Amino acid sequence: MAAKILMLSFGIFFFSYSYCQGVYYDVYNEHYAMLEGKQPLGFKRAVFITENAYYDNQLNYDNFCRAIMSNAFICKNLMGTFDLTYSKKDKAKTMIYASVFKFMTDTVAIQMNENSTFFHPPFQYNFEDFAGTKDWSNMFVTTLLETHQGNCHSLPILYKLIVEEMGERAWLSFAPNHLYIKLHNEQSGWFNTELTSGYFPTDGWLMASGYIHLDAVRNGVYMDTLSQKESVAMCLIDLAEGFQKKFGNDFNPGFVLSCCETALKYYPDYVNALLLQAETLMRAYRKQPDKNSPENKELYAQLNGMYSRIHKLGYRKMPDKMYLEWLMSLQGQKEYQNHSIGTFKTD
Repeated sequence: MAAKILMLSFGIFFFSYSYCQGVYYDVYNEHYAMLEGKQPLGFKRAVFITENAYYDNQLNYDNFCRAIMSNAFICKNLMGTFDLTYSKKDKAKTMIYASVFKFMTDTVAIQMNENSTFFHPPFQYNFEDFAGTKDWSNMFVTTLLETHQGNCHSLPILYKLIVEEMGERAWLSFAPNHLYIKLHNEQSGWFNTELTSGYFPTDGWLMASGYIHLDAVRNGVYMDTLSQKESVAMCLIDLAEGFQKKFGNDFNPGFVLSCCETALKYYPDYVNALLLQAETLMRAYRKQPDKNSPENKELYAQLNGMYSRIHKLGYRKMPDKMYLEWLMSLQGQKEYQNHSIGTFKTD
């Protein structure tokens, strides 16, 4: 692959890449084409190619699609094994929501043949590496499918993929350091689905316990639904973070900034993209020998503006220790949970 040169609008980054990094540029181009409407917008495809880049293009998309399809098939068959106490006309949709929730959070029996039954265990939360610090691939849906261990990134994404494979919509939503699912039915309106704990927390509980500033809710930073384009833009930031994990924070920062710039074009208040953009530029600024040059003074002013905007949007950093305590509190709230999805029991 021939070397390429890219100059961003900031006017300071020129870089080239070799063949071993080329897959990331190819994946960036595919994300860009989706967001620009030059090829079909596909969240499942976006998730796969993002993770596949980290594995140097060694994964197989057909196998990934078959895994999602197989899980959706199990969930479809599971719908006949429990009774959902729900009387509204969108019961069929709510049955899909309930079956995928049950599949992911409970042990379910799968009849293999007349003489054989397989018990599919619930997916578990990976408390050992919940942020992908030790191994970035622990953030991946492909890892979750293989190990049955995931986190607040991979678990809700898998739920969304299975629901959409079954022909319905599920929406991702952000809280500090956290991703969860929002669903809608006629009985409850919008309600939250938490896959890390198998629980349906109310917006009020999230506001009270999740380190969420009111400004962040008003500005749609947290607790709002992501459109399909915003979900693909999220994958673009996942791609940039995977690039950093694989090659180092200071390796070709222009690629990371390109991802941020494109993601923010379609998801302007995506706080993770804003933070990554600002942090990448700050590292570059700190390395400049002459911080009083006109270019660096302008960059410093831009950085002040970025951090000010992030603060005004309502972002507040949630420490990892507090986040873990918050996750554990979710477990403790199960007995008070709001059965928004409808009450169901196994036959």
